[in-house]
Amino acid sequence: MTDDAAVARDAAEAEAALAHPAVKPDATAAYGAHPDQVIDFHAPHGARGPDGSVPLVVLLHGGAWRSPYDRQHITPFADFLARRGFAVANVEYRRGSAIPAQGGAGPVAGRWPETFDDVAAAFDALPALVRETLPSADPRRTVVTGHSAGGHLALWAAARHLLPDDAPWRTDRPAALRGVVALAPIADFRVAEELGVCGGATSQFLGGDSRFEERVGYADPALLLPTGIATTVVQGRTDIVVPQAVAEAYADAAARAGEVVGLTLLEDVGHFPLIDPAADACAVVAEEIAQLAF
Repeated sequence: MTDDAAVARDAAEAEAALAHPAVKPDATAAYGAHPDQVIDFHAPHGARGPDGSVPLVVLLHGGAWRSPYDRQHITPFADFLARRGFAVANVEYRRGSAIPAQGGAGPVAGRWPETFDDVAAAFDALPALVRETLPSADPRRTVVTGHSAGGHLALWAAARHLLPDDAPWRTDRPAALRGVVALAPIADFRVAEELGVCGGATSQFLGGDSRFEERVGYADPALLLPTGIATTVVQGRTDIVVPQAVAEAYADAAARAGEVVGLTLLEDVGHFPLIDPAADACAVVAEEIAQLAF
């Protein structure tokens, strides 16, 4: 496929995925005082277990950690999972400021340390919020998923026990998760930076090239292994936003650390069908989550 054809295909896939109207959640709860420190909850539809409980999916949206992209664009995917019988917690978090990045390439990606502050705080608050808001959700069957930059945050959230000792987000034990299903994640910061993923978003997130080496060990999932938590990466082979090489680099890093990460590669699938309820790839994602959750 020529570069022009690949770009056109990606644009069409993005348009299709983002054309679905936002789906209103069943409830929203705050985990902090900032307007972005909220979690939307989607109640499950359909059959439940003998005790009336269902698995919980914690969802983290993508958008290169940039301010224009919030959780609304992934609510159709959250609703898709709810209709598959999952309880869903769609986490919002602070993203980059509206100030253009150097060179005018759009808003700055991510906030240091606020983006990580928020994800850590959301996960710490989640058990109590779930008990209050979605009592049918079984926290013992929690799977974390995220798309693109959200896939990075999903992997990072599952690796907090491996953070450097001085990291404020470090936990003293692995999270009680059934697993992680990361969708086209920005999972290896060095490879992503080499490939110019999302206009150099990884370097921006860490505060620029001068801070990259200082901060990468606190942020890069490929450096936070082995997690001891079942992990699957779902990746489209024709993804030009976060290319396959990034997912493969993460899986290779896991293997070097003595851990097997599942890598599901989908033919003729780009970046956005993974969260498009009308796409076959989305059904594959749901099945990968179900394999860990049930």
